[in-house]
Amino acid sequence: MIVAAHQPHYLPWLGYLDKLAKSDLFVVMDDLQFEDQNFQNRQRVKLAAGPHWLSVPLLRAEQTARICDRRIDNTGRGGRHHWQHRHWRSLVIHYGRAPFFAQFAPALEDVYARPWDYLLELDLHMLELARTWMRITKPIVRASSLGLRGQKTERIVSLCQAVGARSYLTGRGGSVGYLDTNLMARAGISVIWQRFHHPHYPQRYPGLGFASHLGFLDLLFNCGPDATAIAWSGGEAVTEGPTP
Repeated sequence: MIVAAHQPHYLPWLGYLDKLAKSDLFVVMDDLQFEDQNFQNRQRVKLAAGPHWLSVPLLRAEQTARICDRRIDNTGRGGRHHWQHRHWRSLVIHYGRAPFFAQFAPALEDVYARPWDYLLELDLHMLELARTWMRITKPIVRASSLGLRGQKTERIVSLCQAVGARSYLTGRGGSVGYLDTNLMARAGISVIWQRFHHPHYPQRYPGLGFASHLGFLDLLFNCGPDATAIAWSGGEAVTEGPTP
């Protein structure tokens, strides 16, 4: 069995979903320390002026607070200044004329109308929408339910052992720096390095050029039923080995 793992993201990008689709089981690392200036509470979409961050405001917390403990700040100014209103209005204004916006609008309008307390709840809901719309059927579990031990590679070994996986699918980002492939091999776990090439597709505001690494909604709004085929056309078959 191939397992992959990643922190939860708000409006995950296509490479994130590619890793999910290529695994047999995906573990949401909800009990890791929250990282500022990362993607756990923000993502980019394409506006008339170019890529723009949509950020979910969070209440202040200890620097060591886990992702699953971070709460959304809903105490700011109400009405049009509330983060949910701003995010939804940005999508309506800049994607409302996209070919397939109407197909996904009702479910998203509900997201931005219902109350959210914890960031993890919002991120998991968005991930479930992405799985449904991109036709990804691989199961998901939360790391906090597995009783994992250790840090970095030791934690990954513990994760694979907890779910009975013999292969670990990882991206080419931070894992390259810390993942000890020799330790993984001694534990009987092979490492598979994800190779994902971002596809190009029609976007709003073509005069600005193509913007990659946006939230998955950009592809869905613009390409609708072709989104899944387009997304996976950007990935090569994963390759095994001790180094990326």
